[in-house]
Amino acid sequence: MSTPQNPMQIFQLLDNSNCGQCGESTCMAFAAAVFRGDRSLGECPRLDLSHIPAAEEEKSQPDPAEASEREMEERLRQLQSGVADLDLAAAADRLKGSFHGSRLHLDVLGKEVAVDGNGGLHTALHINYWVLVPVLDYVLNASGTPPTGQWKPLRELPQGISWQGLFAQRCEKPLKQVADTCPELFRDLLGMFQGRPPEVGAEADIAAVLHLLPLIPVMIIYSYPEEGLDSHLSMLFDANVDKNLSMGSIFALGTGLGRMLEKLAVTHCPQYRS
Repeated sequence: MSTPQNPMQIFQLLDNSNCGQCGESTCMAFAAAVFRGDRSLGECPRLDLSHIPAAEEEKSQPDPAEASEREMEERLRQLQSGVADLDLAAAADRLKGSFHGSRLHLDVLGKEVAVDGNGGLHTALHINYWVLVPVLDYVLNASGTPPTGQWKPLRELPQGISWQGLFAQRCEKPLKQVADTCPELFRDLLGMFQGRPPEVGAEADIAAVLHLLPLIPVMIIYSYPEEGLDSHLSMLFDANVDKNLSMGSIFALGTGLGRMLEKLAVTHCPQYRS
């Protein structure tokens, strides 16, 4: 796409649904933000960039909200250095974990993860940067503030509105695709990650509360498509989540969860592979 001369040229690329998933009140407001350079087109969850000429050039530009692998590696080294200076035994209570065998033990997505004194993680869970970095961020920086039981969408959290578009695209969209294609498997996978029904009933066909980390619960709500209405999936967070994890790590964990479920769907759901 050539350089737009005004917001209207950007607006014409959008579907004019005013869905609000990007964090802006209307598509025109989003277009104006893109024109000013405050937002990028990729933050619109309903826009398929592959259909826009020269979109690959835009997608290749550095994205301030998504760290490159090299940046993630550097962030991991910094966090591991911090963990090396931390008294893991003393931190266990703050983090709602336990300490034994010279390691800090935490529940991550319903699986036990042990953190050693060098910041190494030991677990049967598939570990990648999307999980490693948030876990160590939590170990170092979580305040220990307990959850409130009040659920909020990401956009209503401090600094959440600037992450909402990417979060919808990279976290909620992959989960929705798995649920749309393989709903029974999706329900089973949430159970595999120790998802439990919400204490307060959610008006949805599938609803589960998962603990990404001990003090980081997330509620996943999915509704089947109905006549004239598309299916819908959303993720809600406890109102105190930002006191125990940075917004970047919340995004990373959501992305990691989406990737895990996608890989499992490819393995266990023939419809998803086709």
